[in-house]
Amino acid sequence: MPARLTLISHAPTAATRLSAFPTDEPLEESVLSKLATLNWQPPRAQQILAAPELRTQQTAKALNLTTTPTNELRDLDYGIWQGRTLNDLYTEDPAPIALWLTDPTATPHKGESITALITRIGDWLTTLTVEDTIHTIAITHPAVIRAAILYTLNAPPQSFWRIDIAPLTLTDLRHNGRTWTLRASAIPLA
Repeated sequence: MPARLTLISHAPTAATRLSAFPTDEPLEESVLSKLATLNWQPPRAQQILAAPELRTQQTAKALNLTTTPTNELRDLDYGIWQGRTLNDLYTEDPAPIALWLTDPTATPHKGESITALITRIGDWLTTLTVEDTIHTIAITHPAVIRAAILYTLNAPPQSFWRIDIAPLTLTDLRHNGRTWTLRASAIPLA
């Protein structure tokens, strides 16, 4: 039986709605109310992990999941862009945003590069392959899930921006003892 990893992207926040680079913000009250009525039943898992940020912890709690905070699942470090909207940054000076959106090694935001994120998540995925039959659920961020998909597919980092992971969606990865495979991606929970 292959190892299984179910990645769940956190529910939307104000930053999601505003197209802003996130801070450690909470979920909006309207989202929490909607999640309370979701009645989603998770698949059985031997371990349930979550990124340490408030929005991932709140998503897990709203889904009735008891998680272990896992620093490796933390969001991409957006550096000095945290809390700023993409539009405001582009209006202020389009060059840094254009560079960041085209060069996965670039860090004009003085944070983590896309390639560094992919490496971090690839290293974490390697630790999950120790026990071949374990099923892990991980509540994390769209950027982290994109990185996991790129690592799994051995796709070029430039493909990061060509993967759409909406809030509150599920991505399923499997490990056959040798390699990870993508089974499904961006499946809505609601």
